[in-house]
Amino acid sequence: DFENPNDFGAQIRLMYDLMVLAFRTDTTRVATFMVANEGSNRSFPMIDIKEGHHQLSHHQNKPDSCEKVAKIDRYYCEQFAYFIKRLKETSDGQSSLLDNCWIVYGGAISDGNRHDHHDLPIVLAGRGGGATPSGRFHQFENDTPLNNLYLTMANRCGVQLAELGDSTGLLPI
Repeated sequence: DFENPNDFGAQIRLMYDLMVLAFRTDTTRVATFMVANEGSNRSFPMIDIKEGHHQLSHHQNKPDSCEKVAKIDRYYCEQFAYFIKRLKETSDGQSSLLDNCWIVYGGAISDGNRHDHHDLPIVLAGRGGGATPSGRFHQFENDTPLNNLYLTMANRCGVQLAELGDSTGLLPI
């Protein structure tokens, strides 16, 4: 249902629905979707946040601003949970789309206040067709490049690469 073109959540869910459809019909096996630009100053009136996201991300450790950033993050995570639920509910042979794919979700900055590009909060959902067990939490050494995850995923898919960008090795996922 896309009744209100000004409903940002509906726009996000529509894109997620399109990705589910594309995966289900085998139209593509790869999709990227930037839900938000970290530099965007979008406000979130639907969750009672009138200030811009970018402005709030430079919170200077002020509790009120940190709470608002957390509320925005939760909003995005709720939209992502919708996508994961749809993948899990969509059959794909003897299993679900979620079982047969990997979905990487996260941000390019872990702390907007410091413009910190290290120790990113990343979710890898799905089992990659059995290549990765689910339901686990990993915490890697500080400054582990995100490209280590992508390198590991490529190798698990049969694309044998020694390196990828600034990668330093494979991850034990």
